[in-house]
Amino acid sequence: MSNAPKSAVELAMERLRAADREAGIEETTLSDVQKAAIAEARTVAASRLAEREILFKDALKSVFDPAAREKAEEEYQVDRSRIESDRDRAIERIRRGEK
Repeated sequence: MSNAPKSAVELAMERLRAADREAGIEETTLSDVQKAAIAEARTVAASRLAEREILFKDALKSVFDPAAREKAEEEYQVDRSRIESDRDRAIERIRRGEK
């Protein structure tokens, strides 16, 4: 091991790992299958988000009423949140080894 000083990032990561150990959080490595499944979940979510954004922008072109535009924006934000939370739940299930 070299005697070079550690960077701020390395020191911060050591502190975080120590805090995790004290809290009883285990560090686990993901299998290649899990990594692929997580990548697939992220890709699907990204494509769903892109599709929703395209539909939202297209819908705004025909809506001129400020109240209707605001409602469309709220629905878009709800859909984005739902897609993101679905993605996060799927990734967490994969990490735990569930189907």
